[in-house]
Amino acid sequence: MKYFAPLLLAAALATAHAGEAEIRKNLGASFPQLAQIDEVRKAAMPGLWEVRQGFDLYYTDEQGNFLIQGHLIDVKNRRNLTEERVDKLTAVDFDKLPVQDAIKIVRGNGKRKLAIFEDPNCGYCKQFERELRKVDNVTIHLFLYPVLGPDSAVKSRDIWCSKDKAKVWSDWMMDGVKPATGECDTQALKRNVEFGRKYNITGTPTLLFANGTRTPGAVPAAQVEQQLSATSN
Repeated sequence: MKYFAPLLLAAALATAHAGEAEIRKNLGASFPQLAQIDEVRKAAMPGLWEVRQGFDLYYTDEQGNFLIQGHLIDVKNRRNLTEERVDKLTAVDFDKLPVQDAIKIVRGNGKRKLAIFEDPNCGYCKQFERELRKVDNVTIHLFLYPVLGPDSAVKSRDIWCSKDKAKVWSDWMMDGVKPATGECDTQALKRNVEFGRKYNITGTPTLLFANGTRTPGAVPAAQVEQQLSATSN
């Protein structure tokens, strides 16, 4: 039987490659927007294949004759497999964050770590900043993320180019004190936007914790504390 093992493996690989090729061909022919597919692989559900384009996931049969757009749920284990896959694809290694492009804010002993992507014109960000004031003993890496329009880019520039970035940011977000016009090298802001697009940061605020956990939205201080405590253990 051992002599047939390599043949069986080769046959299985050939079938897999044949399925992938057929899926790419048929989906590309039927849907021009799927002409460029980043990855095709077998899904957890038997007979189903995962098709990935960027961070968008689709599911199809082995011929590419049917296409499903939605979430694949492991009912028995109560797991959203689609969500888990996207989280893995977009995971950010906290220690590799380009913190030189962020505003560093240290509160208390600063032992806990948090990174946040925020737009200065984001109403939810202003709401979140009030909650964040309640969180102590943390080092915050604030990435200016001007994605809501031209004025966001102007305000981000003025904040980034100010002498005391953290104070000017706080004065604007908390009290509405408009930052003075500034001029400096703003390549960091462009890199922030490029980084966010690469890692699918689609909204503000977006929080990144030391263990790679990502939390979108203006969450309450209690939730931030809970996640910080979990990542510092």
